[in-house]
Amino acid sequence: MRGGILEILLQGVRGVFYLALYVLLISGTDFVLFDLAWCFIYLGFLLFLPIGTPIVVQLILGFVTGISLDLVFDTGGVYAVAAVLLMYVRPWVLRLLTPRDGYDAQDSVNIHQMGWQWMVVYLTLLVAVHHVAFFLLELGSLRFVGLTLVKIVLSTLYTALALLIVQLVFFPTKRRKR
Repeated sequence: MRGGILEILLQGVRGVFYLALYVLLISGTDFVLFDLAWCFIYLGFLLFLPIGTPIVVQLILGFVTGISLDLVFDTGGVYAVAAVLLMYVRPWVLRLLTPRDGYDAQDSVNIHQMGWQWMVVYLTLLVAVHHVAFFLLELGSLRFVGLTLVKIVLSTLYTALALLIVQLVFFPTKRRKR
């Protein structure tokens, strides 16, 4: 019981850290490349949740994260819709990428446990889903679809690379036993 409460508190602190980092540092122009690529570092909170997190909790966390950013940036629900969609699709991607011997109950999304290939595919698929929803909702029409597709691709690569670096620097190196 005590470990569960501690884990919930740890995840809450991580969530606040990712959101604060995004709002205070990255949402400014310093982390935008040529007005074409944005780094949505806050996705690390949602994507690095433990694999065993119940879907209802994931959806609620996605909504709370997204709506918090919508309130800060006055974006009318764009962040919330994209984050909830991301969390809705996440279990399907996890099933698609299930290792041969399956996941253990204590497995987390960790590059050192799952390996490079798994992490790159996982991040690329889910970040792309989020960015397609986000940028198409932000666009609101099919007027500048070419430019929007460039933003989706570049932002997906930028965000995925940033999250890979976060994994390498801040996540423990404990290897998975096979």
